[in-house]
Amino acid sequence: MLTGGPLDVLTGDYLAELTMLILGRDRLKNPDLGYAKTFLRQLEEGLGLAHERGVRLVTNAGGLNPAGLADAVRALAAKVGVPVSVAHVEGDDLTARENGALTANAYLGGAGITACLRAGADVVVTGRVTDAALVSGPAAWWFDWAPEDHDRLAGAVVAGHVLECGTQATGGNYSFFTAHDVRRPGFPLAEISSDGSAVITKHPGTGGVVSAGTVTAQLLYETQGVRYLGPDVTARLDTVRLGDDGADRVRISGVRGEQPPPTLKVGVTRIGGWRNEVVFVLTGLDIEAKADLVRSQLAETLEDVADVAWTLARIDHADADTEETASALLRLVVRDPSPDRVGRALTSAAVELALGSYPGFHVTTPPGPAQPYGVFASTFAPATEVPHTAVLPDGTHLPIPAPPPEPAAFSAPPAFEARGSGGGAPEGVGGAAPAGSGAEPRETVRAPLGALAGARSGDKGGDANVGVWTESAPAWHWLRDTLTVDRFQALLPETRGLAVQRHELPNLRALNFTVTGILGDGVASGHRFDPQAKALGEWLRARHLDIPVDLLPPAQDPAPAPQPAQGPAPVPAPEGTGP
Repeated sequence: MLTGGPLDVLTGDYLAELTMLILGRDRLKNPDLGYAKTFLRQLEEGLGLAHERGVRLVTNAGGLNPAGLADAVRALAAKVGVPVSVAHVEGDDLTARENGALTANAYLGGAGITACLRAGADVVVTGRVTDAALVSGPAAWWFDWAPEDHDRLAGAVVAGHVLECGTQATGGNYSFFTAHDVRRPGFPLAEISSDGSAVITKHPGTGGVVSAGTVTAQLLYETQGVRYLGPDVTARLDTVRLGDDGADRVRISGVRGEQPPPTLKVGVTRIGGWRNEVVFVLTGLDIEAKADLVRSQLAETLEDVADVAWTLARIDHADADTEETASALLRLVVRDPSPDRVGRALTSAAVELALGSYPGFHVTTPPGPAQPYGVFASTFAPATEVPHTAVLPDGTHLPIPAPPPEPAAFSAPPAFEARGSGGGAPEGVGGAAPAGSGAEPRETVRAPLGALAGARSGDKGGDANVGVWTESAPAWHWLRDTLTVDRFQALLPETRGLAVQRHELPNLRALNFTVTGILGDGVASGHRFDPQAKALGEWLRARHLDIPVDLLPPAQDPAPAPQPAQGPAPVPAPEGTGP
């Protein structure tokens, strides 16, 4: 980014829910740690270049110890002979308030970053701030925005949300990746204007692509509802408008902002207990019987274990021409407060089956010792009780006041829908006109949803979100009417029995679904095969339903869906099962 073209501010996002747990364990071993050490290694190479080009650096790599990282940056600057001023932001650490927590950190806004830059800092280190604050804070400094400039701040927050996951905005993890060369996508950048609008682009000559689709995908990522609540402003995602500004340039405009909520989100991590895992390989015939045998042989060993989860992944093929494609995987995951119950007692019992269980017995890797796992939860704290502080380059501690507690002046009701359709996705759904509508029935073909729609999904603690969008208005109207909560749950049976909310974003031709509790205690607990729900959207795109032929591009007309090798078809959800 420093060598590819002009920059004013270079940001770095190093924190995630899992990262906070890892840094918390680092801090237990050494109180002087708790920050992202990789940042220092990168800085050793780039600090001089940033200083030479007048680029300010803003990063949340301070993690649990921003003051410690700020000192380390000063030491590094002295070592390499680069005269830079360093400031940091603190006050997010609320661990002492949460009994038994490993970490507890409030998500601060960008105002502390703004204050540090106004004081002349070349490098600003923070702890837990919102990912978007790394962009909105510098934007407020550059344009001298006030806390009441809600629309401008909201525009910068949206730009920051697009940038926060790097190359996810330039073709990485993109549903329509086959349409572009995304082998080495360049990093995105935002050209922010004084009114809060922005152009998302990348340095000339870098790989990947910036398109309305890549930007839409990232806008839908890990958001919950049309109101994107933040500590500086509430950004209305249903007001975002995207426009073509040239090759690899997408303009974001029209973003409306509202008063931020009076509370801050607090991410809390704890050591949840101990876990272990064994994956048995089942090859050839009688897969179900082999799985039943293993389960029965280990039943006595697992009687007292607190949490036992068996998953049989039928990845085997009949009459397969390789041993691997003739095999299924039986995965056992165990969790318990005691390491003894899921340690050697379990691994020994599993290994000792080797000569007395199903034919062809083997496991993917030798079972290991029990490992501690973490759990993530979020709570809230009044913003006025969180000591948000900017520590300026001269050492001055500048308190950052919380926004005044005013009632939110919501300009319009959120585009929210939680109704159920009662329709599932059986044969014949999606193409026929409603009874009595007078419209002609449409010809349909059984096809995967992904032939028409893109998706991106991710995690928020124990919840998952799935954003789905289309590239044309007719496809959007069909998607809006077809992909209701009930049909979503019918296509993804693992979401049945969970609370699912649906939000409409017409300007983006998108729907956003929030699935509560599907990830259990979060990524660090290893609850699911896909613990961060990164592929949940791609599973949805792979599910088949009846799509009007006139909506499908001619080159993508799919063949009829093959019948599954085994198992019943999805059962439509009964009427009224939506929350």
